[in-house]
Amino acid sequence: MATRAQPGPFRPAGSAGAEALATGGAASAGGPGRPGPLQDETLGVASVPSQWRGVQGIRRETMVDTGMSWRLLKNMDVWLPAVLATLVTCLHTLGYPPAQGQGLHVTSVSWNTTGSVVACAYGRLDDGDWSTLKSFVCAWNLDRRGLNPQQPSAVVEVPSAVMCLAFHPTQPSHVAGGLYSGEVLVWDVSHPEDPLLWRTGLTDDTHTDPVYQVLWLPEPRHSHRFQVLSVATDGKVLLWQGGGAGQLQLTEGFALVVQQLPRNTKLKKPPRGETEVGATAVAFSGFDPSLFVLGTEGGFPLKCSLAAEEAALTRMPSSVPLRAPARFTFSPHGGPIYSVSCSPFHRNLFLSAGTDGHIHLYSMLQAQPLASLQLSHKYLFAVRWSPVRPLVFAAASGEGDVQLFDLRKSSQKPTVSIKQTQDDSPVYCLEFNRQQTQLLAAGDAKGTVKVWQLSTEFTEQGPREAEDLEQLAAEVAT
Repeated sequence: MATRAQPGPFRPAGSAGAEALATGGAASAGGPGRPGPLQDETLGVASVPSQWRGVQGIRRETMVDTGMSWRLLKNMDVWLPAVLATLVTCLHTLGYPPAQGQGLHVTSVSWNTTGSVVACAYGRLDDGDWSTLKSFVCAWNLDRRGLNPQQPSAVVEVPSAVMCLAFHPTQPSHVAGGLYSGEVLVWDVSHPEDPLLWRTGLTDDTHTDPVYQVLWLPEPRHSHRFQVLSVATDGKVLLWQGGGAGQLQLTEGFALVVQQLPRNTKLKKPPRGETEVGATAVAFSGFDPSLFVLGTEGGFPLKCSLAAEEAALTRMPSSVPLRAPARFTFSPHGGPIYSVSCSPFHRNLFLSAGTDGHIHLYSMLQAQPLASLQLSHKYLFAVRWSPVRPLVFAAASGEGDVQLFDLRKSSQKPTVSIKQTQDDSPVYCLEFNRQQTQLLAAGDAKGTVKVWQLSTEFTEQGPREAEDLEQLAAEVAT
């Protein structure tokens, strides 16, 4: 739980259609367009923020069933304006019945560079050997007229469970994925009949464990060209470049070994010999292109650098020398980390979420978190900073919720908690849309992607918001 209050916005912690798909435009005439906001959409249940409870005698926690008729809501004119200010509307409920029929989960979601196409990966995040299970990558063009939410614009069949996805930063139809088998692939979803562009293949360079995150990085000397970075629980962080014959070629590599971690926080004494550290999540600084944060199976975040030159103490085979990237070790969660996210508005702040149900807010400048919030009694699977609001972030919980935080309103509780799954099955992933900033996509264990529309309450910066974030970052122990 959050610890005692201190000045500042947050409470500090204790010590603990192919062409249309490619362009993002409309593809066919006829049929309804995208639903407008607040058109009797059924949202599930959103909780009313605590600062509005008790108004006109409403003393206990009030739940607003946003499937109620708007006529009924309008009669509640005492607190309706406050409720409407934070309502989150479900625009689309997307799914692919063949994948859902196999019991597959949505393990990852990604928006393309136009902001009009959302893709999801189908795989499994629970126990079991899913390496040979046929899986899918699906994409929907939300600007397409006559959109069928159960019929994706593109479907790619994949021979192994897909654990993660990332659209290319400039090519709107290119998407990279990481598989349970350890492979990394790149597809062109505008050519669903022959979508594969590149793959790593199964070589000595390929990850030997599931790939839990991929992302695109600009090449150091060619900012308009991009490489794919992959992280996996085999302890390797690898950079791939598309080459001839459809092959992804390894250009740089890093390996995490317990014996080479900086010992600036209390960690268990490392065993003798080489012990790889499983990487589960990655986030890059928007202020330093070489700086990145890794989440680990051990629960501790690591500050790392692409500029690291020290050789990794590992015998893992590789066609390129593997280097040791870790520069700083942060105090751990109580279990593995599933997600990390660097602030787009401050060079030193990042969030992490994990199996202990906590979100930690860290500064790059100290090991202890600035704040620790317990959001769930189950796992937290994803956390993301808003791309447009410095004090807003979202989290996906194992209890079926998407939680939106606005630190201007509360440093302890979510401003809005959205019930994505009615049977409390987990929400595994979420992503803000950087182009259409009112949209947030979240995927769950039911095989469903929901696209939520956020009110301006979550998309328009308030006065002094950047200064409040700066004050938060300044609360670093001296």
